[in-house]
Amino acid sequence: MTAPAVAEEAQLDWKGAAILVAAIALGLFLNRLRRRRDRGSSGDAPRNTSGADWVKSVGVLREAAAAPSTDAERESPGRYGLGATRDLEPDEIRALSPSYSPRIDGDPDPGEVVWTWVPYSENDGRGKDRPVLIIARIDADSFAGCYLSTKDHRGFVSIGTGGWDSQRRESFLAPDRVLRVETGGMRREGQVVARDRFERAVGAVMRLHGMGR
Repeated sequence: MTAPAVAEEAQLDWKGAAILVAAIALGLFLNRLRRRRDRGSSGDAPRNTSGADWVKSVGVLREAAAAPSTDAERESPGRYGLGATRDLEPDEIRALSPSYSPRIDGDPDPGEVVWTWVPYSENDGRGKDRPVLIIARIDADSFAGCYLSTKDHRGFVSIGTGGWDSQRRESFLAPDRVLRVETGGMRREGQVVARDRFERAVGAVMRLHGMGR
């Protein structure tokens, strides 16, 4: 992933910073309560357990953060289970046969934009619900696609505007990551991309990954 794209994802990781601050505060608070209790129950000097409490509080808060916090997160297609979206391996990418064959029939097709959960490149459980342009069919239930962003990072390719963005902002395809998207892991809100823009975006993907050689 390009440096600007990593920066974009880092900006979204506000939860991680909040967890760290809360963990420190909770550890100090627990230590203070324990020291008061120890003073009240014995004449011995209280032990300093702030380190242990801090570690424990970090673990608790990390578990809470990792769990889906809203109904939208729990129901986000492509995040969990057999239908989870994942990055394709280099040899899988080179074996693809991109095509432009959109059909407004309720099913995903190459040339259409769908929504799915896209994990961050760090593969640490975080991610974001994003629009993805389907560029090829893998099998009856699987497709290859690249995610879209409204920010023009270096190397991204414009595909114009469309109904996948409620504000009709210009969208840019990230050619560096090719995703495997399952039919059970996407929202079928199909929007068709113009052929010329599709071919330009796919051309960038093919060049970057050595496809068709």
